[in-house]
Amino acid sequence: MRYTWPKFKLCRREQVNLFWSDKYDIRKRRSLPWQHGSSMKRNSEYGKLLRNKQVLKRSYLLSEKQFRNLVQKQSSKYSKNNWISHDLALYVFLESRMDSIVYRSGLAKTIIQARQMVNHGHFLLNGKKHDIPSTFIKAWDKITLKTKLKDSALYAGTAVNKAQKIPSWIKVDRNKYEIDVLSLPKLGELWVLADILKVIEFYARA
Repeated sequence: MRYTWPKFKLCRREQVNLFWSDKYDIRKRRSLPWQHGSSMKRNSEYGKLLRNKQVLKRSYLLSEKQFRNLVQKQSSKYSKNNWISHDLALYVFLESRMDSIVYRSGLAKTIIQARQMVNHGHFLLNGKKHDIPSTFIKAWDKITLKTKLKDSALYAGTAVNKAQKIPSWIKVDRNKYEIDVLSLPKLGELWVLADILKVIEFYARA
């Protein structure tokens, strides 16, 4: 599913830079969208849970249907079958997506760009062309950039985001444009914009 909503409006709505880019810096315009600049009360407990859910869902560019299924079914079942907490299981599913890993590697400046790169077939997964951003990548999988794209302006030289913190569960060779997935993502190693436990609580109340 292509994510076509106005992204800066989403950032203003949540009062958070959801996509980690100067382009979506809410300090440029702090007023809330669709409210003629008026403030919005967020004091209720339900409101706090809702905002956490929206921030996490939107920062990974997921639809409500995709996200609800991820929280209530896939990560819940995975946590029970693997004896891990529900919040860790949800984090694993979010960070193990192919677009998330391409972004975390620094080969894309934002998750939006990472999704476009994967969609356009720029990468190989274990040596085979792959263009599905939502694919869950497993430990020991390998993602590589197509050889013909290594000299393109999109990837060459300073185009690579060298400031991106590389998490310990992936190994990146930025000279060869290769990403090796070493293990499952580790909760707490990277800053997440929302409280994952509150997201789980939101759907438990629904």
